[in-house]
Amino acid sequence: MESPTDTPTEIPTTLGEQLLLLSLDDESGAAKESAKVALAISAAALVECALADRIEVTDGRVTVVDATPIGEPALDAALALIAGKERPSSAKDWINRLKRDAMAEANAGLIAKGLVREEKKKVLGLIPVRRYPEADGSVEVAVRRRLDAAVLEGATPDERTGVLVALLHGAKLHRLAFPDADARRVAAAMETLAQGQWAATAVRQVVKAAEDALTAIIAVTVATTVVAGS
Repeated sequence: MESPTDTPTEIPTTLGEQLLLLSLDDESGAAKESAKVALAISAAALVECALADRIEVTDGRVTVVDATPIGEPALDAALALIAGKERPSSAKDWINRLKRDAMAEANAGLIAKGLVREEKKKVLGLIPVRRYPEADGSVEVAVRRRLDAAVLEGATPDERTGVLVALLHGAKLHRLAFPDADARRVAAAMETLAQGQWAATAVRQVVKAAEDALTAIIAVTVATTVVAGS
């Protein structure tokens, strides 16, 4: 497998693992925006499969063009599921289906790569919880540096950084990547980058399908939450 890392010295990580790193509090290991992050990680698995020339989107449906394993457990599990389905489904359907295991698989990957450690605690002495504080911050620092360069400084992103921007934008996770920046400026820059030409046409089609699906799912989730709370 071609290394998914963006620089030769960086520990190889998937886009889903990078998204999770952005969401985890470095000290406590608690995840922020976990529902949106799970959806974004699921979408990232689809895009990773496209980047590896394993899937494409045809007539709005995700189809497998090569079922050969990629070499990353979480991605291979997603690819096997897609390849095993008798009839092709939409990106939206797959994002909803894959989200169930998305966080757990990304956490497992980060633990295996030594980037976070798992801590088991009990809330109020009764409720068991798991937290994932930082063990090695080098990858998160590198990811944030690339995002800053592309979104805040106007640098042309490489393919994987462009995908990451599109996923963050589609999932409305701007604040995870840019907690201290002007929200409107960040959203506008990410919108422009998400529509850029930083990837091959086939990959851009999958990215667009995933981004649109994320936006639609989250819009419905927000609307349902508002109605339920009124």
